[in-house]
Amino acid sequence: MASTLAHAPSPSPHAVTNQAPPLAPYDASDDAALLEGLRREGAEWAEPDVRRLGALAGGEQAQEWAEQANRYEPELRTHDRYGNRIDEVDFHPSWHHLMRTAVAEGLAGAPWADDRPGAHVARTAGGLVWGHTDAGHGCPTSMTYAAVPALRAQPELAAVYEPLLTSRVYEPGLRTPAGKRGLLAGMGMTEKQGGSDVRTNTTTATPAAEPGVYTLRGHKWFTSAPMCDVFLVLAQAPGGLSCFLVPRVLPDGSRNTFRIQRLKDKLGNRSNASSEPEFDNTVAWLVGPEGRGVRTIVEMVNCTRLDCVMMSAALMRKTLVEAGHHVRHRAAFGAPLIDQPLMRNVLADLALESEAATTLTLRLAGAADRAVRADGDRETEAAFRRIATAVGKFWVTKRGPAFTAEALECLGGNGYVEESGMPRHYREAPLLSIWEGSGNVNALDVLRALGREPGTAEALFAELALARGADTRLDAAVSRLKAGLGEASPVGARRLVELMALTLQASLLVRHAPPAVADAFCATRLGGDWGHSFGTLPAGADLDAVLERSLPD
Repeated sequence: MASTLAHAPSPSPHAVTNQAPPLAPYDASDDAALLEGLRREGAEWAEPDVRRLGALAGGEQAQEWAEQANRYEPELRTHDRYGNRIDEVDFHPSWHHLMRTAVAEGLAGAPWADDRPGAHVARTAGGLVWGHTDAGHGCPTSMTYAAVPALRAQPELAAVYEPLLTSRVYEPGLRTPAGKRGLLAGMGMTEKQGGSDVRTNTTTATPAAEPGVYTLRGHKWFTSAPMCDVFLVLAQAPGGLSCFLVPRVLPDGSRNTFRIQRLKDKLGNRSNASSEPEFDNTVAWLVGPEGRGVRTIVEMVNCTRLDCVMMSAALMRKTLVEAGHHVRHRAAFGAPLIDQPLMRNVLADLALESEAATTLTLRLAGAADRAVRADGDRETEAAFRRIATAVGKFWVTKRGPAFTAEALECLGGNGYVEESGMPRHYREAPLLSIWEGSGNVNALDVLRALGREPGTAEALFAELALARGADTRLDAAVSRLKAGLGEASPVGARRLVELMALTLQASLLVRHAPPAVADAFCATRLGGDWGHSFGTLPAGADLDAVLERSLPD
């Protein structure tokens, strides 16, 4: 007998349920820690621009530019169709859209031409929000920013090139530098036989007939953004290791010898070209005295190290926003993921790490800004910048890979798929720890600053003293740090610098963040009430307050 029961139609196997909608458009500047730090460090005047750039960064178009710039990677053309050596790198149009926006928004050299207090802070805040797009194009903008103070060691060269390096006009293509409306700068330090030990460089610089002009011969192992117009390069001159300005195109319009032997096949940062250039009778101009190349180019390195901290903090914030968005829209075991207690613990722990990184980044930017100005406590800020930037570079960039891995895991298998964008962020994170000196290089640099540069330790402890008495765990950690300085050694450098970073971050949060954030950070990072992975905040931590502050609506 036929059944009289009515059968409900089964759902289509292609129906999409319980999946998060696209995140974009969203506002990348919707970050309380960032906006508060921007105001606190003297750049409140830039908030409208930062907010506008944040909306642009989180928009569908900018996010598509970032995805395409990484999917369609740069291509090297060594010769033209006739056999002439050209050494050109071709980029997808999306790369140029990203670059044009970054330069126009003042994320390259523009702050050096801006007399307003907080100009460098404004640039860093802009980088924190525009960093929600693509990290690769942050390399040439960072090097252009950093080249200006190094180039000032040779005033006659700075007079020619600085107005173009501080321009807000992006003009790609190799042409006579003086004929362009804006320039980009790169740098070439490392060689295959030495890496970070640049004293072993073998590239030679031979004086030419004209004073200050040399010819270079040698090979560089990592030179990113080879499409830039000019490069600061280290080479061995008769007086020792020296710094030189190398233009891709000479003043007469002819091509300088800058043979790109190959592009690196890298783990991440794939939108950006990294190359091995060869110099052969390459024309260069001396920057600073002979034999003082490291001291000259270190001005550039100090700036790019700050940008490594900035880009790591931006990457943390971006992946936290992605994870928070996913768990708000995904349900499991009968409830939205955002309401699952353990997931809330993970997200809150990530939020603490992100806020600490952002707050420290903006404090470093404030020090950088005040260190180059004639008014105020310039010397103290310069000393603080010197040691704290190396400390921040070591620690924040070290935290990035673990952070992005945990944020990716919040999406489960969806996060392991390229379409989510999370694998790209995960591949990007380790580079920021390697660039401008790996962990060991930066940890040892902190010891060098403490031992050889008067005022650095005093500046650090003066900063920490501003939070004295506010948290007993922080006070105890500062005491341990002071005791540790007395027995500092290379073998223990990482442990010492880690404690410096954590006490510095904690002191900033105790002074400037809500009590729930500062208490949870001090309890875990300094008080020992923490496990070995994210998501191990103690039972007393106010997760609701942390998440309400940190996750955008």
